[in-house]
Amino acid sequence: MSGDRPSRATEAFFGRRRGKALRPAQQAALDETLPALKVDLASAPPRHLEELFSAPVDEVRLEIGFGGGEHLLSRSGAMPKTGFIGVEPFHNGMAKLVSALSVNPRPNLRLYDDDATQLLDWLPDASLAGIDLLYPDPWPKKRHWKRRFVSQVNLDRFVRVMRPTAEFRFASDIDTYVNWTLLACRAHPAFDWQASSADDWRKPYPGWPGTRYEAKAIREERVPAYLTFLRS
Repeated sequence: MSGDRPSRATEAFFGRRRGKALRPAQQAALDETLPALKVDLASAPPRHLEELFSAPVDEVRLEIGFGGGEHLLSRSGAMPKTGFIGVEPFHNGMAKLVSALSVNPRPNLRLYDDDATQLLDWLPDASLAGIDLLYPDPWPKKRHWKRRFVSQVNLDRFVRVMRPTAEFRFASDIDTYVNWTLLACRAHPAFDWQASSADDWRKPYPGWPGTRYEAKAIREERVPAYLTFLRS
């Protein structure tokens, strides 16, 4: 699938770019750490995506919209032989992660701070072992549904960059978005939902560290779902 890339949406899939003003230490970490870790889309992608990382890695996974970075930081620390690319356009979320990285660096981690579709269209074919989309913005109003990240065009993007049998993992506490994702993936011929019982989507993923968004959902008595699909 190395032909034409999908057309880009006219509206971004994310909301605001900035929150409250950063503390001086956070801004310093952002200024010093992000430029060294940011994936440069102005350059040609490497033939082998593993070459992006300063440490030797066996495979590469992508997390889209990592929020405060709790899951990405945990996974990259627990899996040093896997390279991770984390995408987060929200300035404050990126600042939180790079502040942690300035103290505890991850040679198997790269970052991107803009629209994930730009990165997806830059990546080489069949270069990812997995994609995580965890607690994305549900865009609950019908007029905003076109801004939900799970869509036919973005699933096609996923298929191009995912290796056969690569995982797409989706977690959300919004039941309408969970159903939306199930319908979209089950209608797509390249994705196979990995569930044989309710426990397969009710239980968090192995090694799941939890996130602040998930904690808020549970406090507000919303039930998270954890979906896994394999790319055929």
